[in-house]
Amino acid sequence: MTQTTTDTVLTRAKRLKALTHGTHDALDNRLSSFHPFESREHYAAFLQMQYRFHRDVDALFDHPELNRLLPGLQQRRRLQQVEQDMRDLGIEIPALSVPPVFEAGKDVDIATALGWLYTEEGSNLGAAFLYKLAAKLGLDGNFGAHHLAPHPDGRAPNWHGFLEQFNAIELDANGEARTDAGAQAAFRQVDAYVETCCVLPEAEPELAS
Repeated sequence: MTQTTTDTVLTRAKRLKALTHGTHDALDNRLSSFHPFESREHYAAFLQMQYRFHRDVDALFDHPELNRLLPGLQQRRRLQQVEQDMRDLGIEIPALSVPPVFEAGKDVDIATALGWLYTEEGSNLGAAFLYKLAAKLGLDGNFGAHHLAPHPDGRAPNWHGFLEQFNAIELDANGEARTDAGAQAAFRQVDAYVETCCVLPEAEPELAS
């Protein structure tokens, strides 16, 4: 697998965006209905969801081939920032019995991993709005919202830099299909975590008059 320059910049990313559009919208709606920034209690549940997803992909940021294809990838990881946010708010980091999707030292299908990384990096771009909401809870890049803070180079430049690298990776048709499947799987995984961690409390039954 090699890098190449083409005239079809963003083709892969645009395809993935279109492919995951419906799932992305459904996920946004599910998360919005929970109102994760309504209180610190809701935000704590949001962090539990974030922890699980970033734990799933954390091993990818140390993968030598992925770092060759995506220079600077290692500096993009956010699991440690999520963990710091949890510690800031006194939230216990869970000891999960289920292993992460990508485990350190295990074989990784590069094309599939690219789909997951596209989803992870896209969530960082979308965190701009969430970061503003976190400020209403007294949280910022120094306390409680490290993982939502913008990249030092700015969100948009950071995202476009990733896309330039991402779209320049040469894949065959089978590899493109696995990348598509990886992105879709990542969105499904996040959706499952939202359903598990971000649940509105059941309404108390009305008392008979």
